[in-house]
Amino acid sequence: MNKTIYPCLWFNNEAKQAAEFYCSVFSDTVITTENPMVVTFESAGQKFMCLNGGPKFTFNPSISFFVFFKNIKEINKTWKNLLKGGSALMPIDKYDWSTRYGWVKDQFGITWQLSLGDMWEVSQKFSPALMFTGKQHGKAEQAIQFYTSVFECSTVTGIMRYDKREKESDVSVKHAQFKLSNHAFLAMDSILQDDFSFNEAISFVVECETQEKIDYYWNKLTDGGEESQCGWLRDKFGVSWQIVPSILEKLMSDPSKSDRIINAFLKMKKFEIEKLVNV
Repeated sequence: MNKTIYPCLWFNNEAKQAAEFYCSVFSDTVITTENPMVVTFESAGQKFMCLNGGPKFTFNPSISFFVFFKNIKEINKTWKNLLKGGSALMPIDKYDWSTRYGWVKDQFGITWQLSLGDMWEVSQKFSPALMFTGKQHGKAEQAIQFYTSVFECSTVTGIMRYDKREKESDVSVKHAQFKLSNHAFLAMDSILQDDFSFNEAISFVVECETQEKIDYYWNKLTDGGEESQCGWLRDKFGVSWQIVPSILEKLMSDPSKSDRIINAFLKMKKFEIEKLVNV
């Protein structure tokens, strides 16, 4: 499966513990790399990064992960395991949109939407779900149009809208599916004015083969947004991205260079491949 875009989860020095927990919760899940800063795992062929970032950012429901299941036994088991030390945001039950669905916050604060259904609808088991609320209330469709204009191989696969009886505020998107570089995402406008919004606790890593691609995504996504350090940025909707060279993991795996690589990129905002290769 294409892994050029994948989520990064910010933990308070619990990255390894969290990765091991998700390996125990989801079938077909293994840890693939680990070092004191980062642990990565793959589940159903999809990559997740767990970062030991410290206490600065905490998870909230503005970004959750929608997970498809093929049978009731599997969804019930996963729900039970995610609920340990966590809490139910929507109890697992039958709803209009699914014969079996539940929304749960796990022990680390990450939220998961579990649904019984056909994975072929989005072509992957895990889909990041962006909820536009707080400062970004009502901007889901605008964001979808922006993201699909930035990323190649992107398309809007469906938008379901609220009708007038379901809302009291100026929101439109009840549920939407779209793809960015063939990776499935979901989005919705919240009908509530929640007191949370997107932050760096969940970001999306975009791996780039060339400096030209890094420059392209950096310039597009910082337009109206904000630059940060070490390849991080926030776009105009507050969603965080990491624009990184695909060669970075290989460079970091060389013990003779890793310290120099880290020292080099700590001084960068946008990554510069040539400087990293030549440290």
